[in-house]
Amino acid sequence: MAVELALVSDTHVPSRADAVPGWVEERIRAADHVVHAGDFDSAAAYERVVELAGGEESLTAVVGNIDPRSFDLPVVETLRVEGVTFVVTHGAGSRHGYESRVAETVREEGGPEAIGVSGHTHEVLDAVVDGVRLLNPGTATGAPPGAAATMYVATVEGESVSVTLHRDESE
Repeated sequence: MAVELALVSDTHVPSRADAVPGWVEERIRAADHVVHAGDFDSAAAYERVVELAGGEESLTAVVGNIDPRSFDLPVVETLRVEGVTFVVTHGAGSRHGYESRVAETVREEGGPEAIGVSGHTHEVLDAVVDGVRLLNPGTATGAPPGAAATMYVATVEGESVSVTLHRDESE
């Protein structure tokens, strides 16, 4: 049976966006599990994503570099779905070397077959870097420097993963 994951990051509510767009909320609600790669920006934004996911047990989330220090979220989290391991990290730090830095974290935490989910850059990415598949869903709200609200929906069936990019539907 297929498992659907909503992959989001960099919501930045309220500092750079007023709210998560309705179409993103709908896709989060519809997913079997939600992955958020950090930079919620506020406790209210985190609580909203938890609510949309259907509770904390349906959310895998990590802390971003903009998140309040009071957040009790890990820097790296591993999620096993069917036969696939996902390693989630924000990827904070310099843009220079970002992909290699995230790939190294994924390899260390989940092994060479793991898939990395990260954020930070606000740029969509689906690439193999140093032998590791990396997914960056961009910014779920279109928060600057992002050009549009984006997210991925990953469908996992056994050891197979298909990923669909969703972009702001108002464009």
